Amino acid sequence: MRVFLGLLILLATTKAAFAQKQAVDVLIKSGNLIDVRTGTILTKKIIATRGKTIVGVFDESELKNFQAKQVVDATGKFIIPGLWDMHVHFGGGDTLIEENKNLFPLYIAHGITGIRDAAADLSTSVLKWRDQISKGELAGPTLFTSGPKLEGYKSSWVGDIEVSTPAEVDKMLDSLQGLKVDFVKITDNAIKPDIYLYILQEAKKRGMKTSGHVPFALTMDEVSSAGLGSVEHMSYVLKAGSTRDKEVADKVRSGQLTTRLASPMIAQSFDEATALAVYQRMAKNGTFVVPTLNISRTVAYLDQDNHQNDSYLQYIGQGLKNTYAWRVNRVAKDGPDAIAERHAVYEKSASLLPLLHKAGVRIMAGTDAGFLNSYVYPGLGLHHELGYFVKAGLTPLQALQSAIIPGQSF
Repeated sequence: MRVFLGLLILLATTKAAFAQKQAVDVLIKSGNLIDVRTGTILTKKIIATRGKTIVGVFDESELKNFQAKQVVDATGKFIIPGLWDMHVHFGGGDTLIEENKNLFPLYIAHGITGIRDAAADLSTSVLKWRDQISKGELAGPTLFTSGPKLEGYKSSWVGDIEVSTPAEVDKMLDSLQGLKVDFVKITDNAIKPDIYLYILQEAKKRGMKTSGHVPFALTMDEVSSAGLGSVEHMSYVLKAGSTRDKEVADKVRSGQLTTRLASPMIAQSFDEATALAVYQRMAKNGTFVVPTLNISRTVAYLDQDNHQNDSYLQYIGQGLKNTYAWRVNRVAKDGPDAIAERHAVYEKSASLLPLLHKAGVRIMAGTDAGFLNSYVYPGLGLHHELGYFVKAGLTPLQALQSAIIPGQSF
């Protein structure tokens, strides 16, 4: 009788212990977990996931408390949160919809779990994909999108919303809100300076995030203080450090100076103390910067590497590859002086990253990957971008933070 009771007690205890185990899909053990906020490397940890949710990070001693469908031994490997590419494009017209859609697996394969579409001419499809991914109906990274971007009349880009009056801006912002876009994108091809500032003013009132290029007819201080959320590309950051920024902006605005003639004036009058002061004001205003060094470097150095032997081209559809020709053909016309200038502008712009960081400006990693942007590859391109950040002077941790932390709070 005592033996029988003992067996019952043992069975009940075993059953209770088994019932208390957490059922999870995947356990990752024995890897080196990087705390991206501090740079601390955590060892002897396990990561438990269920579906798309990270249940938590636990000490390895708690392994016995889980029942997992799959256990991954990450010995000798490093573990980080999912990466974000904060500047990509989907475009090229309706005939390239499927080729664009086929890019999603490339992001996932390279650990990129979030992307930010900065507008092109496939907004209807992109908005649909965003919602399908959110509902689990389409495999892909979390997708933020601006929808169609705002520009002035006679913009050179297909798919833009062209505005020239406050009334048109109001109407178009109504439309974008109706589409439930994640932010408003503005570029500088043809937009009037006063309309640009009006867009920022009205978007801020509506609680809409903004992103943009900076017109030569405006200073960085003007757009930052007006509420621009993020500056896309480092060329505008270089201009902001010029002692002649306001002079150039005033002359371009009044028609006394063209952008082409203004560019060398900006480069020759760059001053680090001036730049640091402007960047500090940007930081105070909460203006982020997305450097997109990858596309800038690729184009600047096409004379040294034409990328025809890139093995990654096999993953890009022929229609998208055909769109690369626009940039390639344009720079092919450059002579030795223009090539040297391309190199110099890239190197100077890239060198400003540590100064931005010193000033407290939040840097968001983005590649400009997508149609038109020659040889900047979805997925792989972000890893190149982070490498260029380190080469420019950021620490590996600072580079990693730029591709993880901003995406979590966007």
